Amino acid sequence: MTYAIVKTGGKQYRVEQGQTLLVERLPGDDGDSVSLEPLLFVDGPDVIDGEDLSRVSIEARVVAQERGPKLRVVKFKPKRGYKRRTGHRQNLTRIEVTSIGMSSGRSSRASRSGPKPVAASPAEASADTPTQEAENGS
Repeated sequence: MTYAIVKTGGKQYRVEQGQTLLVERLPGDDGDSVSLEPLLFVDGPDVIDGEDLSRVSIEARVVAQERGPKLRVVKFKPKRGYKRRTGHRQNLTRIEVTSIGMSSGRSSRASRSGPKPVAASPAEASADTPTQEAENGS
């Protein structure tokens, strides 16, 4: 199973190829292609996150620009004659995820070669320096 977690409009969505979802307004007309920002990519047992996400590309097609349901906002204070009624309709975009996958820029063997070397902490580096200087100065 291949899916991804993407971020758009300040929210996160779990998407699969061919899925249609409603997100906050994205620029573009009907039929335009948009690229989504991946946060996590899962392809079977492989999970990709962090720096390796630069190799993941998620493309979607704008299906329609829509408006959400009308939300009623009512303000009322008793015994004061204060009544306000306003409404709000959110601008939304319906998108269809067309492709989820890895780009072929770098080989996948580089990321699986093994653990990265850990740099010495500054405390360890400063502890080694005086003893080396003392040995060299004698």
